[in-house]
Amino acid sequence: MLKEREPLKNHCSFKIGGEAEVFFRPSNEKALIKALKTVSSRGDRLTVLGCGSNVLISDNGLKGLTVNIAGGLTDIIYLGDGVIGCSAGVPLTRLCTFALEKELTGLEFAYGIPGSVGGAVYMNAGAYGGEIKDVLLSVRSVARDGSDLGETPANEMKLSYRNTPFMTNGRIVTAAYFQLRHGERDEILAEMNELMNRRKTSQPLEYPSAGSTFKRPENGYAAAHIDECGLKGHSHGGAQVSTKHAGFVINTGGATCEDVLCLMDEIKKTVLEKHGVELTPEVEYLSD
Repeated sequence: MLKEREPLKNHCSFKIGGEAEVFFRPSNEKALIKALKTVSSRGDRLTVLGCGSNVLISDNGLKGLTVNIAGGLTDIIYLGDGVIGCSAGVPLTRLCTFALEKELTGLEFAYGIPGSVGGAVYMNAGAYGGEIKDVLLSVRSVARDGSDLGETPANEMKLSYRNTPFMTNGRIVTAAYFQLRHGERDEILAEMNELMNRRKTSQPLEYPSAGSTFKRPENGYAAAHIDECGLKGHSHGGAQVSTKHAGFVINTGGATCEDVLCLMDEIKKTVLEKHGVELTPEVEYLSD
């Protein structure tokens, strides 16, 4: 799928963002590589999006080509011995339900995390004591110019809290392989449902957001610091610190990218002044 002037607010969970100059959703890995080579040869700007669940996109949009992996690279297969192979565009929740179907345990923590498998691998997504690195076997990726397609074992990558080599080396995740364990279906399903219920009761899922706005600092939790500073409900334009969970900045309706950036800046300054803790954004800001 190739479009011009595509509204990017339709492709991210914040529901914020201007237009993509050119928007492309590759149907498979071969189509992705062809697009990357074309963009590289022309020297155009390139932006890669998954489900857009952890990004804030500029109100001015994005120039060049925006490649949307989610919805295109969607193959998923059970390879035996607890190993699942999965293309980067598969929703993470779909991977979790596929593991349930095969009676494989290890991914329950990820059930309900919005986003694609590629995005989850890119940032080492995690929740409730689990992280992608705990079950990741290897990653298939390609250089941004379409060259050097290859597979890297997870134990050869320095994976840590919200940090992977893909965040700095520019490579694009096209597929991942997960090593899980055999378990009891009823027990797996029960844990998935329990964690989903915890999400629904504690997180503002009824509003557009990008999930946790800030990374966990060295001391305590970002949400606790924000809450203790009295910032729940604090707003800037259409952006607001959720009254349900202080770790979420939400779009209450019509919020702009500038609204969110200003509110995040106010949060950071207040927490630093009152608690001496410097918060680092977990949400990635995409702009020209």
